[in-house]
This record gives sequence, structure tokens and C-alpha cells, in this order.
Amino acid sequence: MAELHNRKAGKADEKDTTPTLKELKDAIPKECFESSTVTSLLYLARDVLYCIILTVAAFQIHLIPSLPLRALAWITYGFFQGCVGTGLWILAHECGHGAFSPNQKLNDFVGWAAHSFLMVPYFSWKITHARHHRYTGHMEKDTVYVPWTEEDLAKKKNMRIEKIKHLAEETPIVSFVQLIGQQLFGWQIYLLLNATAGSKSLPDGAGKFGPANHFNPLGPLFTGSQRISIALSDLGLLIMASILYYASTQIGVWNVVLLYFIPYLWVHHWLIAITYLQHTHPELPHYTAEAWTYTKGALATVDRTIGFIGRHFFHEIIDYHVVHHLFSRIPFYKAEEATWAIQPLLGEKYVEQKDESFLYSLMMTFRKCIYVSASSQPGVLHFVRAEESQ
Repeated sequence: MAELHNRKAGKADEKDTTPTLKELKDAIPKECFESSTVTSLLYLARDVLYCIILTVAAFQIHLIPSLPLRALAWITYGFFQGCVGTGLWILAHECGHGAFSPNQKLNDFVGWAAHSFLMVPYFSWKITHARHHRYTGHMEKDTVYVPWTEEDLAKKKNMRIEKIKHLAEETPIVSFVQLIGQQLFGWQIYLLLNATAGSKSLPDGAGKFGPANHFNPLGPLFTGSQRISIALSDLGLLIMASILYYASTQIGVWNVVLLYFIPYLWVHHWLIAITYLQHTHPELPHYTAEAWTYTKGALATVDRTIGFIGRHFFHEIIDYHVVHHLFSRIPFYKAEEATWAIQPLLGEKYVEQKDESFLYSLMMTFRKCIYVSASSQPGVLHFVRAEESQ
């Protein structure tokens, strides 16, 4: 049984003992809220150096006489460059929250440059990601990984609720194929279609021209005052696309695929896996509008681990995510101290699962967490497990 500290579904009349946001903030040392530009830039320099070293090494792979060894070298390069790219993505994520530096202009420049390098629309992501933090766990207003309710899934599948319960028993091969699809295309689908967002997640006063995607400054994801920022995001992508095209004319398309696009796929695999597992677990609640509060929503997240890769390359974003949702301006290198400070107040409300393989958790969570159903607590929904539907 995996180690798990969590709040079990209680009785409807159970008194809510969730600490207030002020109580949690007061428990955290004040210095945890202070970011250091120098420290953050050193982490950025380290990751850029890793990227350069790996790229220089990759240009030597053609010297390896054995084809199988060359293939192994490219596979190794792609994996580790993907890890480094994920770290750069996470540093840009820090910028988006204002946790990279006290200087907001520096935050936005570094975030825009790093995310554009990874073909991510920085300001577009920053705006919708802020909504995700504002409404985490809200069944209508959260912007990512809002689960199906049993009623909505029954309508989508055009079957009775009683039969929907058997979806929890789908064959492993079906779930595996669907999981591969999520990991390969989930990020792009989210950017293009605003997939997995709540039904009321669009902002008031947003545009009405064209689709709700992260590239359309006139669309329903963004307000008029945000259009210039979205255009800047698109400009960053055009610049990076031009660089990649020029590189393909100089060193060949296949080399660009090996040097950039294979690591790109790894980056977005990790991005989707990390985000999905931070917000999806059989014990995590989701809330209706009536029951939701900011603090409850922020606590509906889980801390996991992926070992050395997560701590070193991924800047511990997996290990200490609960405190990040409570106070997103705490820099990642102070999140551990802040987590230890609030754990005594949270008790069983703090969810942690750290003795189970990350990839195993990904597969099992994808199979188990299909839809949510009302619990004994008004306004609180939980994932329905296979054993509960039999």
C-alpha cells in the first residue's frame, strides 16, 4: 500500500477544520516568500549550460561507427535534453508566477524567452494558468483537468449511468493507448482547443472572434486588454519557428528533428504527466461552486516524487506542489521549507504519495480516475473507483 496522507471523505455534518489561508501563511517563515534574482539566474545559467553541453555532444554522435550505438546515443540525448528542457519550462513557470525575481519585467522577459524557445506561448499560458490557480478544484471555473461527472459522461457516451460505472473496468490495452495519446498530444490539444477546462472558465469581457485557443488574441480566452500580450506570445513562436526552419536549411531537417523535436516531445510528456498527477488522485476532492473555496481547492493537490530527476532537473515542482498552489510566489528553492512549516496545521488534509513509482502512478491513475460522483458531503465530488462500482 502506497504511503498516503489525506483527508478521507467525511460525514455530511462533519465540521470543517481546514486552516485559513492566513493561518497557513503565518506559519511559513517570511523569508520563504522572498525570491532572489541571483539564485534564479544561476539555476537558469545551469540549465542553459546543460542544454549547450548536450547539444555539442550530440554533434559528435555521427562519429560513432556503430549504428546501434549511434541510435542509443540519440535516444539518451533526447531523454536528457528533454529533462533539461522541462527544467527550463519550469523556470519560465516561476517567471509567470512572479517567483523568479522581484523584478516583474525580468520575470516576463526570461519567461517569454524560455517558453518561446520551447514553442510555448508564454503570456497566453500565463493568463490561463493564473485562472487555474485562482479556481483550482472548481468544477466549473478551473481551466485544466476538470473531470467528467457521471451524468455528463453518460450523456457523452449515450448510455445509462449504471453502465458508465463499468468504464472503470476497461481493459489495460485500451487505457494504455488512450494514455499514450494524452502524453503525445495532450498539451497541443489544450493549447488549440482549451481542452479539460470547466464550462464557466472563460473570462467576462473576452473576445468573441474565432476559436478559444491560446494563439488567438481576439478569441474568448482573453480580454481586450490582454491582446497585445497574446500577440507577443505569437511573435515569440514565429521567431523560434523561423530559427528552426533556418537551422533545417543548414544542418538538415532530420538533424533538427533529432536535436529539437524529440526533446520537445519529452518536455511535453513530462509537462502533461506532472500536471495531471498533481491534480488527479482517487482521494482528491473536487468542488461545486457552492462548496468551493480557494484554500480547499489549493489543497486538492498532491505531492509526489520522481527521485533525482524531479529534484535536480525539474526543480522539485513535483515534490512540493501543494504549497505552491497555496502561495505561488514562493520560489521553488524555498518550497520544501514552506511545506514542512504548514504540514502540522494541515494534518490529514495534506496529500502526499512518495513511495510509488511516478510512471506506475500515471498508468494507475489514468485507469482509475475516470469520472467523479457526489459524496456524502454536499458539494464535494470524488472519483469513483472500480471496486465501488461493482
